Parts: sequence; C-alpha cells; structure tokens
Amino acid sequence: MSQKKYPFEEHRLDITKVDPDALYVMEKLRANGHTAYLVGGSVRDLFLNKKPKDFDISTSAEPEQIKKLFRNCILIGRRFRLAHIRFGKKILEVSTFRSGDTENDELIIRDNKWGSPEEDVLRRDFTINGLFYDSATQEIIDYADGYPDLQKKVLRTIGQPFIRFRQDPVRMLRLIKFQARFGFDVDPAAHVALLECRQEIVKSSSARIQEELLRMLESGASEQFFRLLAEHGFIHLMMPSYGEFMESQNSEDVFAYLKEVDRAFHDTSRPPLSRAVLLACLVFPLVEKRIQTRYIDREKIPHLGEIAKEVIEQINEIFLPFFQLSRRMKGCLVSILTSQYRLTPIEKRKGRRIRVPKDPEFAQALEFFELRAALEPALQSTWEEWKGAVLAPVDRYPTRVRRRRRKSTHDQ
Repeated sequence: MSQKKYPFEEHRLDITKVDPDALYVMEKLRANGHTAYLVGGSVRDLFLNKKPKDFDISTSAEPEQIKKLFRNCILIGRRFRLAHIRFGKKILEVSTFRSGDTENDELIIRDNKWGSPEEDVLRRDFTINGLFYDSATQEIIDYADGYPDLQKKVLRTIGQPFIRFRQDPVRMLRLIKFQARFGFDVDPAAHVALLECRQEIVKSSSARIQEELLRMLESGASEQFFRLLAEHGFIHLMMPSYGEFMESQNSEDVFAYLKEVDRAFHDTSRPPLSRAVLLACLVFPLVEKRIQTRYIDREKIPHLGEIAKEVIEQINEIFLPFFQLSRRMKGCLVSILTSQYRLTPIEKRKGRRIRVPKDPEFAQALEFFELRAALEPALQSTWEEWKGAVLAPVDRYPTRVRRRRRKSTHDQ
C-alpha cells in the first residue's frame, strides 16, 4: 500500500490534546536518530474528538535502545516485547516497528520481528487503528486507507479478515468492541469472517480475553458490547453456562445492570467502579436465580454460609474452565455477592439492628448495592440506612472499665 499524508489543515488534530509526556518521549527518540510516531487508538480517538485512554508510541528504536534513553523505563513481555516508560502513576507504552506474515493463518505465538513503519501497519488489526501521527510535522501518516474509513465510519480489517482472525482470534472481540463503542458499520467481508471464525476464540489466551472483557465493562459501552457478544454466539463459546442464561428471558436482568454501569461511567461526579463490582453485575442475576430455585421456592431460608457456598459454585460454573480469576478477585467477588443477603436478608425481622461488618470488601458490597437500589427504587431507603450507618461516627477506642481484681487470701 502507498503512503498517504494528511496535513494539519485537513485533519485538524489539536496537538495540545496529546499527552505532553508522550510528546517528550517522541522528541527524545527523534533527537537520538530514531523515528517515533503516536499510533493506534490514541490517533483514532483524537480524530473522533474522544479523550484517549492511552497514548501509545511506535518507534524504530529497539527495546534495549529505548531502555538506555529513559531511566524510568522497564521492558516487559515475551510474545510481544514492549517498553513501559513510567511518569508517576502513568505508563506510556512504546513498541518497536514490527513485521509479520500477513498471509499465513497460523496462530501468532511470538511477535518480535522488527520491521519498517509500513510493515508495522500491515500487521495491525483494523484500518482505523493503523494511523501514525507525526508530532514533529503534525501530519497523519496512512498506509492502510484508515483515514477515509474513519471518515466513513467503517470497521475494516487490514488484510484478509479470515486470515487475520485466525492469526489472532482476539481481533474478533476487538471488532465487536469498536462496533459497540463507536457504532461504526462493519465491512461485509469482516462480518462474514467473524461468524465463520468465531470457534477460534477458544484458542486465544484466556488472560487476554479476560482483560478485553474487563476493559469493556469500564468503557461506558458495556451493555451494547455484551448484547453483540451474545448475538454473535461468543458468550456461549467462552462461558457455556452463562451463554444459556443469556439466551433465556432472564438475560435482560444482566443488561439492566450493564446499562446502569454505563450510566455510572458517564457520571463524572463519581469515582470509577472497581472491577470486582463490575463483575458482580454480570454474576448477581444468576446468583439470585440460583438462590430462588434452590431455597426460596422450596420454602427454605439459607444462612450466609450456605449463600457463600452457592456464590462460589456459581462463579466457578461461569468462569471455569476457560477463565482463571485471581484469588484476590474471586475473594472480593464472593464477599460482594454474599453481602447482598446481609444488606437485604431473605428472612425479614422487625427491629433488626444494622451492624456494619468488619469485612474489608464491605465498601464494595455497598457500592454494588447502590446500583441495585438504582434499578429497584424500593431498595433506596435501605441503601440510605446502610450508607448512614457506615458514615456514622464511631468511637473506635471506647473507654474500658477496668475491674478491680479481688484480693485472694494468698495476697493477704
């Protein structure tokens, strides 16, 4: 493909919206004889007037050369060697231009063959992610006709979609992700390949897929993303038991939570929801159905220990064997979901006193309960009571009344 350059007068991408640390990194790489461009999602998002989540950089410098230039740099990855340059809590990801076989449909295991800028673009996933931004000239550099696709709002693979999806099946989830986020039309050839190749998804790294799912829960477009996943059969492939639930009439319970998650994302006045709370939105409707079927319909009242056991079994049924939640994440999830039956007990007693548990995850349980209350207004007053109890001042160090020890006959 031929190189096309679009000057500032045409694209109007405001350089002041580019992260200043990213500009510094690119300038320093150029000053040391290397080519360096802003690449991928950040260029796409700036063009669409959206705030980029990350500012990734591609360069002709190899990882070891990058590390020598920046003391705040560490190298990561085996399959895909990267440089991470840290500025406080912020990390800028810097990759070396790569080349790859775009005609072979074998699964990519390693991706560390260096190449030219054009070769680097041709091995990327979609045309809208194949744009470079040269901060020195303020030009957008396009090797894959990504610029006109952005203008036409079209999602198109770089290269033959059947080959590209078999090389890296996660690209199929990314296609659905961009469709959900931007509402772009999918190129017909890519849509056919998506349906034909979807079985390949189970060959991918479960850790990579799990990260994509979590990022979409944090994106503000999670409802549409999971609707598209279910519509195209991906949920059933990755999580069979969850897929069955999503094919039932109860699936709207999940989508209601995801809609509330998206609303919370766009509410800038509140902090972001934790990943454990986001996962709880996926799991809780299934837990409710399980408790209803196994206990309430049989006129049994489970205690919290029994509920915790059911929660653990439900989590395992959903995520195993494909996904492996960390022990920390699973523990948080169990605590959040089990605590819902402490906040709203199945057996209601008059005059029950509110006692705030010492569980370190209880704050997240209350955060999830706030989402429940938004969906069920009848729970609003209960949420206010618990919130008030948590915020109420507590004397953490009450005065202890020391009893005087009685003298024994041996002391006399």
